[in-house]
Amino acid sequence: MTASNGVEQHQIDALRRRLGDAGVRYVFAQFTDIQGVAKGKTVPLSHLEDIFTAGAGFSGPSIWGTGLPRHGLRSEYYGRGDISTAQVLPWLPGHARVVCDGYVGGESFALCPRQILRRQVARLAERGWTLNAGLEPEFFLLQRNPDGSVSPADGHDRLEKPSYDYKSLTRQQAFLGALTDALQACGLDVFQIDHEDASGQYEVNYHYSDALSAADRFMLFKMAAHSIAESLGMVFSMMPKPFANMPGSGLHFHLSIADAGGRAVFTDRSDAQGLGLSQTAYHFLAGLLHHAPALAALCAPTVNSYKRLVVGESLSGTTWAPAHIGYGDNNRTTLVRVAHSRLEWRLPDASANPYLALAGVIAAGLDGVERSLSPGAPVADDLYELMLAELRVRGIAQLPQNLGEAVAALESDTSLGEALGSAFTAEFCRFKRMEWVEYSRAVHAWETERYADRF
Repeated sequence: MTASNGVEQHQIDALRRRLGDAGVRYVFAQFTDIQGVAKGKTVPLSHLEDIFTAGAGFSGPSIWGTGLPRHGLRSEYYGRGDISTAQVLPWLPGHARVVCDGYVGGESFALCPRQILRRQVARLAERGWTLNAGLEPEFFLLQRNPDGSVSPADGHDRLEKPSYDYKSLTRQQAFLGALTDALQACGLDVFQIDHEDASGQYEVNYHYSDALSAADRFMLFKMAAHSIAESLGMVFSMMPKPFANMPGSGLHFHLSIADAGGRAVFTDRSDAQGLGLSQTAYHFLAGLLHHAPALAALCAPTVNSYKRLVVGESLSGTTWAPAHIGYGDNNRTTLVRVAHSRLEWRLPDASANPYLALAGVIAAGLDGVERSLSPGAPVADDLYELMLAELRVRGIAQLPQNLGEAVAALESDTSLGEALGSAFTAEFCRFKRMEWVEYSRAVHAWETERYADRF
């Protein structure tokens, strides 16, 4: 028997034996919704083949961002497993995960984030290219207070400049060690762990992989981190900026492309600008910069995201978040940092859906390549120190400053929207516009404190 996604019965039987030998009794058929949240169903190992044939079934309207009706054939969403992703979960004894692609009406679902990334990866493959991506997750470890608020889980983590602090880092070794062990057992090569710029903020780095695997691995990272933190009585948070007076969490993408022979497409040691980039890399980079306002909606997809992407002085007093559209040689104040013939895309924050953000990056970069766009000259200045008037004179634009502006930019960027799929773009913008309207209509504590007895 061959499943509709090309999986042979002997492969399913072999996987069942392997998982059974590892003590697995249940398989989590996992997909990712439009918000970047892991969803799925637990399937007993005895019914493993169901995941690879019809797929695990879900009510489509119960999933954020599908836009599916409440009745009829197209109301059912099926997650069909990618057998190459089967992975025992070391932090959840007796369980494994299989990543699923979305299908509706027997066909690939155009609004499934993983399917959207698959389509962009296929466009690269037509050129013989593979996009490699190293994702750098930053996150907070928090505690839930009796009044419902949150604060850093480590109450002693109070240095004015806590970056790389030894004591704070080692006090959370129970979590960080357990997370590292779990990730390495799953094949993620963790090579660096550090305390970041905010109290309670950390970063775990593992080696790059192809774009689809990078997104799958990031979701596995989040699943492991949530479970391990909860087991230790903490809250794992990838909220972009949970505290106004502290830096926020980014999710930087280190990007490179290899051709069919494994050669680095972005590398040219004879680059006249001394950045070691090929013309293809400059065109790809130009596409990122050209579409940056629209990409903000995908890479910084929450209301809270724009508390991080601020123009002017940050309330936290320190920030590495980009606010202006430019690139430079090892320049962390620009939107794209060039380092070692790689592009570090600094726009995404920790709330980004990795499939959608990477799909947007590929679509924008390919547009730059296909149209031979130029990114202009690199920026050698510290952009945080330049006045807005000077930036305008130099033609350095700023990113959207709220979710509403970002959604409007995506709505007006027809070429990017069509590349990602017009149906998806319309549903994503509708969904995020609703989020922005709800936020705008809510009355916040800042308003009552400022206005309640003023007039």
